[in-house]
Amino acid sequence: MNTSPELNFQFAALPYRQLREASFEIMLITSRDTGRWVLPKGWPAEREAAWDCAAREAREEAGIIGEIQVRPLGRYHYRKVLDSGFPVWCTVEVFPLAFVERLASWSEQGERLSRWFTVDDAANAVDESELGAIIRDLPNHLRGPG
Repeated sequence: MNTSPELNFQFAALPYRQLREASFEIMLITSRDTGRWVLPKGWPAEREAAWDCAAREAREEAGIIGEIQVRPLGRYHYRKVLDSGFPVWCTVEVFPLAFVERLASWSEQGERLSRWFTVDDAANAVDESELGAIIRDLPNHLRGPG
């Protein structure tokens, strides 16, 4: 088994929308295999920028179109079981994606559930504590320094 968390990179979008001045919601989707709440994420295509991969995954997995930031919010690690049954450790870089619209149809529609969560509820819904911390940090990141 590959035990290095640095060898398998994936990229995720953290879709959010602002409700009021200091209030945000986060969209999570379910994984196809276990039904856990996760972010849209995946492997990059050849020569695809990390943030473009994250935006593509949001479109394919959640039907979300938005404005992606090119600076990652953070990264987390998780154990993924490949289709072959082989487990690998993955490092996932997370890019904030400001919600603009939801498509009428998308490639993985009907394969996953999706839901808007408050920041705290989203952070509590995911299994990875590192990801929960990234989600909780989103409002501070968006407000910027000052």
